[in-house]
Amino acid sequence: MSYKKRIFDLSGSLSAFLVGMVIGLCGNVLWLVLLIVFLMTSFGATKYRFEWKKSEGFQEGSKGERNWRNIAANGAIPTIISFASFVSESASGGDPSANWFPKDMASYLFVSSIAVAASDTAASEIGIIDPRVYMITTMKRTKRGVDGGVSLTGQLMAFVAAAYTSVVAYVVFAAINQDLLAGPPTLFIPMLCGFLGCQIDSVIGATWETRGRIGKLGNNFTSIAIGTLIALALALASG
Repeated sequence: MSYKKRIFDLSGSLSAFLVGMVIGLCGNVLWLVLLIVFLMTSFGATKYRFEWKKSEGFQEGSKGERNWRNIAANGAIPTIISFASFVSESASGGDPSANWFPKDMASYLFVSSIAVAASDTAASEIGIIDPRVYMITTMKRTKRGVDGGVSLTGQLMAFVAAAYTSVVAYVVFAAINQDLLAGPPTLFIPMLCGFLGCQIDSVIGATWETRGRIGKLGNNFTSIAIGTLIALALALASG
């Protein structure tokens, strides 16, 4: 369906299938549901005023489709979290005290990583319509589509996407499997880290990416990783 609807090209569809299988089997099926929600909302953001984006050269792919590189950049961290959770649970032999990466902590970090990806996608795909763009490192006016450029619309959508992802995850976990909840941090910290991760993406874009030290997809991976690590640090600090 994703291939037919041109959400992904063939390589992207196959890669997304593999990522989904690992997350669904090694992690939790509700994580897969959350990933699908992220996929559909991101597709909606991509298609928003797509013809205008295409006329201006801001579109992703020929029809908004993503490839395997996009899947790797945005799906690597959630996949690693899922696999690590599986390894920890298997090695513990059913002893909760021996499980160094329990499902509630893994879920909390999984949601945080998805929140960063959702925040960045919404900021990029919807924020691009705002002509009032400022370089994040200097706050000076710049052109649309420039690496490191941010706008009020983009910032608003970044927060909305991070909040939406966190709220949906919290409600679904609370209603179906409360073992996936790490308490209020499952709601508020992914919301915060998702938005922060988007800002980190912009800063990297204005510095390393502009200088050719990292590509767009490398930036995506790095910002998601940093946002997730911030969430982990906050969890450890709060005990």
